Amino acid sequence: MPVYLILALAVLAETIGTTALQASQQFSRIGPSIVVVVAYAVSFYLLSMTLRTLPVGVVYALWSGLGIVLIATIGWVVFGQKLDFAAIIGLLLIIGGIAVIHLFSTSSPH
Repeated sequence: MPVYLILALAVLAETIGTTALQASQQFSRIGPSIVVVVAYAVSFYLLSMTLRTLPVGVVYALWSGLGIVLIATIGWVVFGQKLDFAAIIGLLLIIGGIAVIHLFSTSSPH
């Protein structure tokens, strides 16, 4: 399986886990709490698989950056959380950083 697909699946699992974390209401609801634990376990396993090919700094930057953007978007759409202008600019800067790493860095294979 291509390394970037594995990384995308790790980000997806992390995003599911963090969304369930919000829904768990501080681990007071059992269903979402179980989803949190399973999703994070899957995410970290997949994340570890990417380290065979990519350096840890690049992997973590991509994983955390994409996760931040996805969770902020889910918080806005699903949970009605507000994003002000500064937050939107910050998220765009994260996306820009991810693009720079992917397009221009020689630290990771393309």
